[in-house]
Amino acid sequence: MIDHITIAVSDLEKSKRFYERALEPLGYRLSFGKEAVFWTFDVGGSLFEIQHTDDKPPVTRLHVAFRVQSRAEVEAFYRAALEAGARDNGAPGPRP
Repeated sequence: MIDHITIAVSDLEKSKRFYERALEPLGYRLSFGKEAVFWTFDVGGSLFEIQHTDDKPPVTRLHVAFRVQSRAEVEAFYRAALEAGARDNGAPGPRP
């Protein structure tokens, strides 16, 4: 299951207003966030996030996080992805 997806946007407040209106008919609402940084919508147990960016690293345009049961699963996924050809942009762990 997907835990959360984060997309980078250049105009956070305009994007917030757009998604508030677009997601409303589906019953999805703004859940939490931080002014001028990010906003999060609960979309039925997973989170959809919009985050402000000016295209400066380490932010990427898209971030997808899968829900797991343990740190061991994270490590196994990381190793398998590298073996499958993924590029390493940092070992698994919190991104403050």
